[in-house]
Amino acid sequence: MRVFRRYPSALIGLALVAVIVLAACFAPLIAPYGAFEVVRGANGGVVRLSPPTPVNWMGTTNQGMDVFSQLIWGARVALMVGLISALGSVLLGTIVGLVSGYFGGWTDEVMMRATDVAFGIPFLPFAMVVISIASPSLALIIALVIFFLWRTTARVIRAQVLTLKTRPFVWAAKAAGAGHFNILFRHIAPNVLPLSFLYIAIGVQAGVMLEAALSFLGFGDVHALSWGRMLNDAFKAGAMRTAWWWVLPPGLALSIFVMSIFVISRAYEEILNPRLRNL
Repeated sequence: MRVFRRYPSALIGLALVAVIVLAACFAPLIAPYGAFEVVRGANGGVVRLSPPTPVNWMGTTNQGMDVFSQLIWGARVALMVGLISALGSVLLGTIVGLVSGYFGGWTDEVMMRATDVAFGIPFLPFAMVVISIASPSLALIIALVIFFLWRTTARVIRAQVLTLKTRPFVWAAKAAGAGHFNILFRHIAPNVLPLSFLYIAIGVQAGVMLEAALSFLGFGDVHALSWGRMLNDAFKAGAMRTAWWWVLPPGLALSIFVMSIFVISRAYEEILNPRLRNL
């Protein structure tokens, strides 16, 4: 908490992320309408492209859907994609980094060359080709994000393991007759987990932005509403400049969420490395 008090922005980021998480968890109670529910006026007609009113706080879309409700429901998709993809990519990257750094030799060579190949694959073109061949879904998008994010975690964890495996506590474990599995996951892994947690935070914001990018380009799940899908719908309707109340909320939500995660991860990085506190 002393570190976080040095970063008021991190405390603000925590509060903003907490608000987004609570909004996503309690979306059925907060959102006055469903994600794709049409708003109708007193005369029974569809309320299309209405600016913000006391009834519809953030206005409506060209199809008469409540923007505020869509923003709340979209938070669920954003958090689900961000969290699952971050956990999956960090888990995969951590295992690859642990095994590669500990065993070395041909195991390290094969795994690191595979990592190099993964680094050479651009995400958006690759993802668009895969989604064009297969049917778009959130599960496929999450899998693609995991495939894209694990490589950085693997590199960083491997570098950490290369230093940890030469420490005296590892030699002592080997001298006591501990096996490779025991040394790797009981003695070395706990020392790299804090670094993995840092990459989970970074991975959440990356996952949210990548899903938003794919949805904005029209490659998102047609059955799920996300902030990127909201921007894509506004773009296709030609309302990017005219219906500001439709474009601004999802754009601000994405920006606020990403910036909040960034300032939180910056403070957490200082907790991991106390030497940064003197800089």
